[in-house]
Amino acid sequence: MNFVEELRWRGMLNDMMPGTEELLNKEQVTAYLGIDPTADSLHIGHLCGVMMLRHLQRCGHKPLALVGGATGMIGDPSGKSAERNLLDEATLYHNQECIKKQLDKFLDFESDVPNRAELVNNYEWMKNFTFLDFAREVGKHITVNYMMAKDSVKRRLNGEARDGLSFTEFTYQLLQGYDFLHLYETKGCKLQMGGSDQWGNITTGAELIRRTNGGEVFALTCPLITKADGGKFGKTESGNIWLDARYTSPYKFYQFWLNVSDSDAERYIKIFTSIGKEEIDALIAEHRENPHLRVLQKRLAKEVTIMVHSEGDYNAAVDASNILFGNATSDALRKLDEDTLLAVFEGVPQFEISRDALVEGVKAVDLFVDNAPVFASKGEMRKLVQGGGVSLNKEKLAAFDQTITTADLLDEKYLLVQRGKKNYYLLIAK
Repeated sequence: MNFVEELRWRGMLNDMMPGTEELLNKEQVTAYLGIDPTADSLHIGHLCGVMMLRHLQRCGHKPLALVGGATGMIGDPSGKSAERNLLDEATLYHNQECIKKQLDKFLDFESDVPNRAELVNNYEWMKNFTFLDFAREVGKHITVNYMMAKDSVKRRLNGEARDGLSFTEFTYQLLQGYDFLHLYETKGCKLQMGGSDQWGNITTGAELIRRTNGGEVFALTCPLITKADGGKFGKTESGNIWLDARYTSPYKFYQFWLNVSDSDAERYIKIFTSIGKEEIDALIAEHRENPHLRVLQKRLAKEVTIMVHSEGDYNAAVDASNILFGNATSDALRKLDEDTLLAVFEGVPQFEISRDALVEGVKAVDLFVDNAPVFASKGEMRKLVQGGGVSLNKEKLAAFDQTITTADLLDEKYLLVQRGKKNYYLLIAK
């Protein structure tokens, strides 16, 4: 496989230094990409970079995933309008370990192949580097004029940020540049990759290597991923879509990909999966013939959910989706864990009911009219029940005065009432 060609047809290639493709075709190349460790989970905004490392390794080259422990303590001005919070050492190491576990699903760190992936942390080589040593060994090689010419710096100095640019952030490109120099000298790393907003920092590193030891290195960036409507990719009303199930459940993760637009699905299936070109072209053609079947979205959601979580999590997410949108049974509903149940029915009306009333047993008509206003009146409920339009926990309610007890509770806490086809209500026993 040709790495540059792979990125090119997938829409994952933005800028590339002259000579990069020739180098990759000539020898096994060690390349690195930096990952921000400011949280103990990656989010889908990191995925394009991680997929670049995955394709690199699949093409026979050696990936280095650099966790920016030192640079994470400072903050990168690229594309940001404010300085980020600084992290302590214990938090950074915790975050690094969590990120490593997530990267294990994408990269081969364990085998003894020559191009096995490595995780490196720039805090290891920066923590004992004194300011005077850094100024003498690094700072003297790059002029302030050169640093000021970078777009990421110019934007911050031109008034886009209220607080300007701190000296700490100004030095960021030198620190990142030194990472490239260190990895070049210790790991034989000749290529740095990143998002297009990193181009200035990456080229500073290449220039530092050229000026310190005359070495020639290369750079390659991917475009910043956006949505077709111009909105920010990976952001929802509730925030980032995380890879860690503690922050974004597999069901919500699956739903995010399932609900992308048709034009986004065509781009995303190339970027965020390892499916080959012929199969993707066939999927796109099939989707365009029958867009209402959402072939692309379903396959995209399946591939990414299995890759990030597991096949079991994917199957559970599909089952959970069928509960809300399909003809799922009571048995399927009862298999849901509490977190997934709440994720599926997030946003539906919720009412608190008395557990004590359920212990004694309460008529459905009293519970759903007096205790929880699911129905406006008992007459309305009676009419709907008689027409088969009311379900409790995905089973048709047999009679409007059917007795409801604690035995009917899901997870010993919830009742799911369905009125008609699309109106759901979640009752919580307290």
